[in-house]
Amino acid sequence: MINLAKMKAMEEAYVKYLPEYWKGEGYKWRAIQNFQKYWDIDAADFVLMLEKALAKTYNLLASGFYFAKRMILGFAKDDTDGLRETFRILYDETRPLTERVERFVSYAEDRKLNHNDTDWKNHFQDLHAISVYLWLRYPDKYYLYKYSEIRPVAIALESDYIPQKSSSADALVGYYNLCNEICAQISNNKLIIETITNLLTGDCYPDPQYKTLTSDFIFCANRYYLSKDDDTDFDENDPLLNDEGWRPTLEEYSPGISKEDWLMLLNNPEIIGPVWGGTLAAFYDAGGQATCSQIGKTFEKSPYSISGYCTNLAKRIYKETKCPLSIRENGKERYWPILFQGKAADSSTPGTFLWKLRSELYDALTEFHIERYLWPKVKENHDSLPEASEENHLAEKTSYEPYGQEDFLAEVFMSSEDLNQLIGLLKRKKNIILQGAPGVGKTFTAKRLAYLSMGCKDTNRVAFVQFHQNYSYEDFIMGYKPDGADFSLQTGIFYNFCDKARSDPSRDYFFIIDEINRGNMSKIFGELLQLIEADYRGEETLLAYNHQPFSVPRNLYLIGMMNTADRSLALIDYALRRRFGFFEMKPGFASKGFENYCEQNIHDEIFKSLVEQLVILNKDIKDDPALGPGFRIGHSYFCLRAGEQYSEDWLHSVVKYDILPTLKEYWFDDAERYEAWEGKLEGVFND
Repeated sequence: MINLAKMKAMEEAYVKYLPEYWKGEGYKWRAIQNFQKYWDIDAADFVLMLEKALAKTYNLLASGFYFAKRMILGFAKDDTDGLRETFRILYDETRPLTERVERFVSYAEDRKLNHNDTDWKNHFQDLHAISVYLWLRYPDKYYLYKYSEIRPVAIALESDYIPQKSSSADALVGYYNLCNEICAQISNNKLIIETITNLLTGDCYPDPQYKTLTSDFIFCANRYYLSKDDDTDFDENDPLLNDEGWRPTLEEYSPGISKEDWLMLLNNPEIIGPVWGGTLAAFYDAGGQATCSQIGKTFEKSPYSISGYCTNLAKRIYKETKCPLSIRENGKERYWPILFQGKAADSSTPGTFLWKLRSELYDALTEFHIERYLWPKVKENHDSLPEASEENHLAEKTSYEPYGQEDFLAEVFMSSEDLNQLIGLLKRKKNIILQGAPGVGKTFTAKRLAYLSMGCKDTNRVAFVQFHQNYSYEDFIMGYKPDGADFSLQTGIFYNFCDKARSDPSRDYFFIIDEINRGNMSKIFGELLQLIEADYRGEETLLAYNHQPFSVPRNLYLIGMMNTADRSLALIDYALRRRFGFFEMKPGFASKGFENYCEQNIHDEIFKSLVEQLVILNKDIKDDPALGPGFRIGHSYFCLRAGEQYSEDWLHSVVKYDILPTLKEYWFDDAERYEAWEGKLEGVFND
């Protein structure tokens, strides 16, 4: 038995939430319809049939580190007849349910243990996956099972049956009985039935017995209704927000986090990422202020999810900084003022409360280029979002500092001939890699090359990412990522930037990749590896996760940087070499730009003598068969950073702590040669 009064409260909430998040959950009904269309136990090509039948299950069988679909397709390819027979038994309704489930798990365990592929460390065919297979085949009888969702709901409903975490097939039996009781109540709720009937389209399973509706009700009850108090501390009855004006005022509360502090937090990978970065980017893109309803509508997310993201991010900031908190009259903490000021929305604005990013945070987001995390929009207009005002210093920049060839050559120590070749290569290939040893200014050059190509310093049209060994397709293009207590399909930085460039075809956009050779290019780019070629720009392919068409726009340019002096990196693969043009970055000691820089900033004979030695040293490195030109010492070691002042001590520290350790690594097996150069460079300071 369940508490009917509490069940009624959940039903009322479900009617309210259902239209809000339907677009993100309607795929469940479409997954059944698709499965019913393609399922054929006797299909000649069982593998292809199964792949088509499961094509629209999405995160039901693939989320985070859960790969049930991938493994079941692997079983199909490895043991077609065995899996076919196992499914035949699972779907044999004359057998007891527990027997069929246990048989399926036993088969999966056997395939994992007896397969010679060491990657098969987990078959993922657990009670949840098996419940999906049963539900797809018999949607009028079975429900989706997920322990983490049903247990909180059962407890809240004061059910006689409280699920326990178990891998036993008996857990499904108890769960189905509880679902039958919930389903009976939902079936009698005319408002729920009317709402779902109006939402179901022709490509959805009609769900006449409301079994899928019940599964969705349980998901919603756990995800939104029961978690609301935990996910957000936005209190609709908070008297603070009933006053006019932005509250709390600066006099009433400040977290004490400066713009510089925010920049450090934004650069912390434990804090920023697709979810939290996307949340901040959404408010930033709205001019710094919006309601959760407006943000949710723009990015096709529930307003309750948006408010939950904000609270959870604020809690992360508090955990990291131990900043002061705003306290309610009843002594309970408010976390949201760490990020925002708020006020009640007027009657013409969708939503209840308007939230405005704190000015220090907004300024940090501008410098951080938070747009790289922006989620894809449902539509590109901002009709429902408030315009920025001078009041909160959030006016959008409409003009940018001009940047031309003279500016480039003054900052990047390169000859005009090399620059012309570089520009020509970029225009022809659309994808280039600046390669060279550390210190030749690859990253600095990449950004300035983008500015030069645009004719101005428009940072909104430049994105930056650094590859590493664990960087993946899911980070770059699309994948399932944590979304509150569950996982959702989220787009990556390159996908979002392509969308941004595509929506502005008259202007060029530049995507910069540092340490490009540290990543597995085939793994990261996936099916887009071909589409980045200049000849294939604008052509579409279907993406692996959502099966939607996607293209790399013609006005997007890729600029990669590659360290040629890192012995730990393997040679770059042919697939990358064929798609990118490679430009060798050289030390700029002999360039006119470096000469002018020294005349303006450094007037010192010791510096001049050291540069003369470095030119000779670079020739020695270039002529060394074990090294070569890609190992030469770059000029950027000897360029002052903003705010730095030249001194002999500064110059000596560069030699002692940057140059000599590098040479010691180069000539680790030739101590005599290293010591000779150590003496020459140190001698500059001893003469």
